[in-house]
Amino acid sequence: MKIVQLYNELSNILEIIEKEENKIDDYASRVHDKYRLSAKNLMRYLILRCFDFRKYHDELSELGVSSLRTSEGYVYSNLYHVVKNLKLIQGLETKSEPAVEIVGYKRSKKRIKRNTRRLFDRSQKKRSAEIMVTLPDEAAIDKRIILQMAENGMGIARINLGHGRKEDWAKMVHFVKKINQENRLDIKIYMDLAGPKIRTSEIAIKKKKGGIKNSIRIRQGEHIILTKRKTLGKRSKFSEDNVQLEKAEIEVLLPLIINDLKIGDEVLFDDGMIKSKVVGRNDTDVELEITATYKSKISSQKGINLPNTQLNLPALTADDVSNLPFVCQYADIVGYSFVRTPSDVAYLYERLEEYNAKDIGVVFKIENKESFEHLPEILLEGMKHPRIGVMIARGDLAAEIGFERISEVQNQILWICEAAHIPVIWATQVLNNLAKTGIPTRAEISDASMGAHAECIMLNKGPYINEAIKTLSDILNRMEPHMFKKKNSLRALNIAKRSTESLFGSLPQLEI
Repeated sequence: MKIVQLYNELSNILEIIEKEENKIDDYASRVHDKYRLSAKNLMRYLILRCFDFRKYHDELSELGVSSLRTSEGYVYSNLYHVVKNLKLIQGLETKSEPAVEIVGYKRSKKRIKRNTRRLFDRSQKKRSAEIMVTLPDEAAIDKRIILQMAENGMGIARINLGHGRKEDWAKMVHFVKKINQENRLDIKIYMDLAGPKIRTSEIAIKKKKGGIKNSIRIRQGEHIILTKRKTLGKRSKFSEDNVQLEKAEIEVLLPLIINDLKIGDEVLFDDGMIKSKVVGRNDTDVELEITATYKSKISSQKGINLPNTQLNLPALTADDVSNLPFVCQYADIVGYSFVRTPSDVAYLYERLEEYNAKDIGVVFKIENKESFEHLPEILLEGMKHPRIGVMIARGDLAAEIGFERISEVQNQILWICEAAHIPVIWATQVLNNLAKTGIPTRAEISDASMGAHAECIMLNKGPYINEAIKTLSDILNRMEPHMFKKKNSLRALNIAKRSTESLFGSLPQLEI
C-alpha cells in the first residue's frame, strides 16, 4: 500500500470519529465526572473497531510509525499522531493541536489504575492484579481459614449469596473485619447476588433394587420433556429395537422460562455438556430433542443455558432484593449476576439508592450472550456511578456462545473494558485442578498467566486453595514486569458495529 493511500484511509477514519464528537460529548456528559473522558474513549474505540485495520499494521511498522495495535486506552490520540506522522513523512504541513479532547497513552494507564484502586478501595497496591477467593462454608466457623488465605495473597474475600444462609455470611463478615483489625490487613468483602437460577429441579427416581437415583440417562436423538409441573423426574422408555416409547421428564427450577422458549431455541444443560433444541411446546411443557451429548446423564440442580432465547426475567430476584440491605451494610463490592441490558443496571442502582448505597462498588458479571452483546451500553450506564468493574464469568458465557469462541470473546471484553478504563475480574475455574487436587495442569497455569491481563483474578474453593493462592501470587509477580494489556490485530468487531448503530446510527463508509 502506498503511503498516500495509507494516509488518506486513516485520515478518513479520523474524520469519521471527529464528525461524531458532538454525540460523543452528549453521551459523556451523562456519566460520572470521573468517567467522562473514559466514556469518550470507549465510544471512539467502538467507531474505530467498525473498520478492519489488519492491512495497515505491517505498512505502519515498516515506516516506523505506531501500528495502532495497542490503541484501546487512547484511541483518538494514537490515531491522530499516526496520521500526523504520515503527513510529516510526506513533507506536508500539519495542524498543531488535535481537534478534540484526548486521552494519551500515559494518561490512559493512570486512568485504568485509578479506576481499579477506586473499585477495590485501595490507596495504593504493591501489585497490579488483585486475588479474589470464594470463602468455603467452613469459613463461617473457623477464622483461621480466612487468615491463612490472606497471608498467602488473598486481597478480596468473595461470599456467594447463592449458597448458604445469612447467619453464616454474617459470621464470615465478622471474621474478615476481626482479621483486618488484629493483623493490620485490608481484606475487602465482595458479595455475589445470585440472580435467577435457571437449573434443573430435584431429580429423585426410585431404583428397582431400592435407593434413589438423582439423575436421568439420556442419549443423542432422544426426546425429553422440560416442565413447569411438579415432578421428581421420569426416565424415557425404549423398545427392544430402540424406538422411544415414553419421554423423560425433568422439572425446571424457574418455571417462567417455559413461557419464553420457542420452537428451534437451543437449550443447554450442565455448562453445555448436553445440547438440545425445542421441537414442541404447550403451556406447561417444552419438548426437547437431544442434539449432542458430552455427558450421559442430566442430574439435579444442573445449570441450564438458553443462548437464543429472549428471557423476560428480572435481573434481581425476590431473594436478591431481600439480601440487598445486608449487602449494602457489609459489602465493599457487589457482583451483579444476570445483568443483560442498561435498564438492568439502572434498576440495580435505583434499589441501591433506597439504602443510601449508590456509591458501593458494583461488578457487572458478563455471563450470557445478551450481556456480552450489550457490554458497551452496560458500561456507559454503569459509568453514571463512581465505582464499577466487569467480571468475565467464563463458564456460563462459554456454554452460551460456544467453547470454541470463548477465547475470542474474553479478549473482546478485555479490549472494550480497557477502552473504557474499567477494571476486569478474570473468573471461572482458574487453577481449578490445583485447588481441588493439589496438582496443577500446564493448561491452567497458562490460563492463569493470561489472567494477568486483568486487574483481578478469582479463585474458587477447594482443599488445596492455599497452594492455588500462592501459585497465582507467584505467577502474577513474575508476569507483571513483562506486560501491560496486549496487542491485537484490530479486525472489525460485530459488537462495535451493533453498538455504534445504537449510539450514533449508520457511520459513513470509508472513502478509498
